[in-house]
Amino acid sequence: MYQTKLNGKHYELGTSGFLYRSNKLMYDHETKSYWSTLQGEPVVGELVDKNIKLNRRYCVTTTWGDWKRQHPDTTVLSLDTGHSRDYGEGVAYNAYFSTDKLMFKVPGKDSRLLNKAEVVVLRNETQQLAISSEFLLQHPVYHDVLGKDNLVVLSNPAGANRVYRSGETKFQTYNGADTVNDSDGQQWQVTEESLTLGTTTYKRMPSHRAFWFGWHAQYPKTRLVK
Repeated sequence: MYQTKLNGKHYELGTSGFLYRSNKLMYDHETKSYWSTLQGEPVVGELVDKNIKLNRRYCVTTTWGDWKRQHPDTTVLSLDTGHSRDYGEGVAYNAYFSTDKLMFKVPGKDSRLLNKAEVVVLRNETQQLAISSEFLLQHPVYHDVLGKDNLVVLSNPAGANRVYRSGETKFQTYNGADTVNDSDGQQWQVTEESLTLGTTTYKRMPSHRAFWFGWHAQYPKTRLVK
């Protein structure tokens, strides 16, 4: 997920249908340049080498019920699109997701996890971190470090993973929704944007879910936690 306005210019992006190492390529409507979905920058076309790199945002993968409980006023895109198509969960790619086989070849597969195991991924300019979603289910409050940033991953039983900067604070107990307690027993407020206690705020960090094989194909030097 990216902010599509950069230096005063808005880039309207779509999915091209093309793949690079099994990762989708986006395109911008104006120049038809192709953009890396995982990098947020042009990789083919006239915008390449123009120092364009979109700022990353965060997103969460969870169930509708879990999200609705926390955000009851959420609006949802209708499935009544005017097209005759079955939008049911798993209909389009059920056969693909039912096995660990890949549709296309990728370089340098890593057998430490199954190809389609889901990982929560973070990166900075020089480092990448992937954390197994199964590991996080067993560790609802998980601390780590990426570069100069101490971070904490909060996960709930619905599988939602949110990553925040944590400073020098050690968090211990998460209620799976809106509060987390630190090692001193203080209760912090959890929102989509931050962790807050009084005047202290830790911002959320850009992160998202990915399939292990696709992320590793793009970033083979990723540090893996599993």
